[in-house]
Amino acid sequence: MNRIVRLPVMAALLCAGLALTTGCNKLKARDQLNKGVNAFKTASYEAAIDHFQQAVQLDPTLPMARLYLATAYSQQVVPNMQTPDNMKNAQLAIQNFQLVLQRDPNNLNALKGIAALYFNIQDLNNAKLYQKKIIAIDPNDAEAYYTIGVIDWTLAYKNAVPVRQSLGLHDNGDPIKDKKACAALAEQNGPLIQEGLDALNKAVQLRANYDDAMSYLNLMLRRKADIECGDDAARQADLAAAQGWVEKGLAARKANQIKANQNVQKGIELGK
Repeated sequence: MNRIVRLPVMAALLCAGLALTTGCNKLKARDQLNKGVNAFKTASYEAAIDHFQQAVQLDPTLPMARLYLATAYSQQVVPNMQTPDNMKNAQLAIQNFQLVLQRDPNNLNALKGIAALYFNIQDLNNAKLYQKKIIAIDPNDAEAYYTIGVIDWTLAYKNAVPVRQSLGLHDNGDPIKDKKACAALAEQNGPLIQEGLDALNKAVQLRANYDDAMSYLNLMLRRKADIECGDDAARQADLAAAQGWVEKGLAARKANQIKANQNVQKGIELGK
């Protein structure tokens, strides 16, 4: 705290003796960065944005300032809300994350920030694109694979529901008996389902007790059952496999809860 409080005075004194304005601006930029971080920590995002903007203007090369600015904008984005203000904040956040990537193309924080923003504003294709960029840098990121699976299931679900409704079918596993409708849906959803299953299986491979990924494996296999198109044995196999993941997911969730409770208890004991 003392260092941050004294910094403006120190900066002023040093600037007075500097021949170059650049050096002075760098000191001022760091002061604004510190103020922005403090505002960010208290969830004062508008104030934080103001400080980070000043930091970037004073020193465009200052590490973290642009990343913090993008993150502050992203904190103001409400998921699934398409209002002009919300979309504006999302675009400002994406633009600033992109500027971070111009200097550092492999910055995972920026890539994850953009992926999350596109997901939150329901631009699912771009969200998936950036999850794939994350995997290209970190092939062991289980959450990136999981999110791709969620996106693929969401897109497949949006495709399947109107077809089922047009045939008077509920989304309850009943077969689509109209061969033409089923074939059209299979062409549309087949690649999404395969990609999603591959991604979700990879997520579980990387994180053995990934109960959320198991839940989506159940859901994705039910989408696969939609497009078996007259092959009742295959459809029943899909539904049986889906139920298997339901059971595995419940067991994993229980194990994860037990582990979480044990960690809490350990923390309490260490705090005594």
